[in-house]
Amino acid sequence: MSVYAIGDVQGCFASLEALLVLLDYDPRHDRLWFAGDLVNRGPRSLDVLRWMKAQGESVLTVLGNHDLHLLACAAGVVSPRGRDTLDEVLNTVESTELVTWLRHRPLLHREGAWVLVHAGLLPEWTLKQAEALARELEAELQGDHWAELLRRWRRRSKRASWGERYDEAHTLNRRRVLGLDAFTRMRGVRSDGSMNLEFKGGLAALPAGTRPWYELRDEEGETVLFGHWAARGFGQGEGWVALDSACVWGGELTALRLEDGVVFSQPAVE
Repeated sequence: MSVYAIGDVQGCFASLEALLVLLDYDPRHDRLWFAGDLVNRGPRSLDVLRWMKAQGESVLTVLGNHDLHLLACAAGVVSPRGRDTLDEVLNTVESTELVTWLRHRPLLHREGAWVLVHAGLLPEWTLKQAEALARELEAELQGDHWAELLRRWRRRSKRASWGERYDEAHTLNRRRVLGLDAFTRMRGVRSDGSMNLEFKGGLAALPAGTRPWYELRDEEGETVLFGHWAARGFGQGEGWVALDSACVWGGELTALRLEDGVVFSQPAVE
């Protein structure tokens, strides 16, 4: 049995199919871990979701920011944007079923020394704190008030640092919004500990005073697998592996075989 960690698919189903051939994927024996952003921008988000759901326990995925955006559109919190390719998912008779399936995916998966998230972990979190927050947010997304959580997240108000203090009610709401941002949107962290959520460029374009979140994190013996940062591309270092190699932008779809570290890359088909 092999376990493969795979970067952002974003609706690029033909590229995913080609990668699975390259991996010689057998759902009876192998497992696939996806770093989130299953949907959007690519042409076949509906096919990706249908296939993922049909794989059952052979496939595990965490939620990314584009997945949360789809949920927000389905809840009526926001409308699809100009570059979105979500209409097929939103308009299919299977929409409610697929949205429910997506709402029940985790934000963080930990197995042995591996931790899978979409964007990252705040440097000041311990792994125990990150897991607890992920479980709290997952319960909200799976509960009756999931749309309200996404509404607060999509307000895009000025973001604070994790350590700032508020009254108790405000702290709960802000903590959850900041948690979603860290798990699904973060790339760089400023010297004051706040997330630079506007930055989308590569490493060479990092603003002064902003560093990649993984460079600031104290290891606890784990290796964090993450996607989201297409502009930095695939890479790995002590305690981290960046899996997003910009498939939806004409790059590659990349998989890492966890047991031996072998990397497989499929050039974008779309």
